[in-house]
Amino acid sequence: MQVTAQAKCLLVKGDGVKERVQEVLETIRPALQADGGDIELVDVVDGVVKVRLVGACGGCPMSQITLANGVERVLKQEIPEVVRVEPV
Repeated sequence: MQVTAQAKCLLVKGDGVKERVQEVLETIRPALQADGGDIELVDVVDGVVKVRLVGACGGCPMSQITLANGVERVLKQEIPEVVRVEPV
């Protein structure tokens, strides 16, 4: 997953970590939706991003790989305050 220049511009405008996480998730969302799934931001506490995978992603056996190799990797790359991503 690549983060677009538009997303990088949005990150500069964001006030807090939670807002920046939401903006980056918006750039990831189309890839998940292409496979019939989606992601919802639940909360961000002390660098831990809590998300809910829904649709096809919710019951997918590959969802942990998607979180680690996709969502978590991109979030950590774009937002240094992110420590990890946890499903809820």
